[in-house]
Amino acid sequence: MLDRVRSRLAVSHRADEQWGARVTDEPTLEPMPEDWTRALAVVAHPDDLEYGSSGAIARWTGEGRTVAYVLATRGEAGIETLPPEEAGPLREREQIASARVVGVDTVEFLDHADGMIEYGLGLRRDITAAIRRHRPELVVMTNHHETWPGGPWLNMADHRNVGLATLDAVRDAANRWVFRDLLDEGLEPWSGVRWVAVGASPKATHAVDITATMDRAVASLLEHRAYLAALSGPMADPEFLREAAEEAGTRFGGVLACDFELIPM
Repeated sequence: MLDRVRSRLAVSHRADEQWGARVTDEPTLEPMPEDWTRALAVVAHPDDLEYGSSGAIARWTGEGRTVAYVLATRGEAGIETLPPEEAGPLREREQIASARVVGVDTVEFLDHADGMIEYGLGLRRDITAAIRRHRPELVVMTNHHETWPGGPWLNMADHRNVGLATLDAVRDAANRWVFRDLLDEGLEPWSGVRWVAVGASPKATHAVDITATMDRAVASLLEHRAYLAALSGPMADPEFLREAAEEAGTRFGGVLACDFELIPM
């Protein structure tokens, strides 16, 4: 997720240098729907939500909505200085603590291999089961496109594969005759997903005002202490999230904003 923040900062800095202020000719972002009560966030790794969507999640839980997290991996391959056997449990604990900061109590891990997630029926089934368990109206995921906003930076396979599997799992969750073994587990079909919100998308269409929850978004990322400590350079400073929120806000009334590509289902 650092690539996403890096790309946004590069865009905003180039604009500052050329015009002396942030300017954009991109279309204005629309407000996210608010007529829902339950959301499920499905991402590949610990920190994926914190590098972009946690400010919106903090606002939603603060308004009384329920949000649960499902992570495909425990992020065990994400810290260069720690072997996976040590990093996985550590990052799991950090993610759970991070989620609590923004009002999320339910965090599940699917135990796919970090850095080696493959798109396939196993991944689709696991996410389908999660959707049936939690029965969300809104599904939040991270960018499944090949590149990040603001530049040609390549998105990694884990993000792309989990994102594509999530989109397919929304449809699978509604079909009784797909993954029929889930019925034996008591997981009845769920066709109530109304939207998928893609965070960090280069095709953003909607946004949430996170002015009131920006501090909680930063605090949530700060809970990834071991992960941040292993980084170098400006991306190790969670305060850079504010600049990304300011850049998104240039298309959303000038507030601090979290943007999404909203896909109606």
